[in-house]
Amino acid sequence: MKRPGPLLTLLAGLLVGVFMLALNATTGTKSAASSSADTTKQSPSPTQTTPSPTPPSSPSPSRTPIPDAGYAGRTDDDSAAVALTLRDGRAVAYFCDGRAKESWLKGPVNDDGTMRLTAKDGSVLNGALKEGKRVRGTVEIDGGRYAFTADKTKKPSGLYRATTTVRGAEVDGGWIVLPDGRQVGVLTRDGRPSAAPEIDPETGAVTVDGQQLTARPAVP
Repeated sequence: MKRPGPLLTLLAGLLVGVFMLALNATTGTKSAASSSADTTKQSPSPTQTTPSPTPPSSPSPSRTPIPDAGYAGRTDDDSAAVALTLRDGRAVAYFCDGRAKESWLKGPVNDDGTMRLTAKDGSVLNGALKEGKRVRGTVEIDGGRYAFTADKTKKPSGLYRATTTVRGAEVDGGWIVLPDGRQVGVLTRDGRPSAAPEIDPETGAVTVDGQQLTARPAVP
């Protein structure tokens, strides 16, 4: 029996080598694909979160401001006069009987037009603005209680004041010019009250003890 020749042996070896290379290539591709698939499964794509919309804020309710204006009138018993000036949500008021009794009062005006004004002497004014046309209320002073109605004024009607020194005396005067033109006022010299001389309502000019002063509109 003849042995295979060297050429056949070499050819057989080449065929075995080619078969092994093909087998390794196929196995490597499958492993790589499997590894890629496993990585994809283990690393899911991140989920994007959509923020919830913020509801619009409700606007704050607007309030109708108290109008700046002046008011003047008489007490119900016609014994005294009351005048007020309202500005920027505050008020100054003056109670005066034209002889000796007087009081300056101040305080805030509420959104509904009500007010409680007080004075250093303990006097109190409680009032309410009625439809922007008048102030109705009471003044408590020196143990008495006076109801009043003060109608809206037009210049030169209104509330005036002058404070200065005349011939060494401290002078403090208050004047109420009523809508019908009448004037009620008290002039205090060094703490002693008396009826005030009339002012010129157009200019506020007034003469006190021979010296001319200027009374100006009183404001809060």
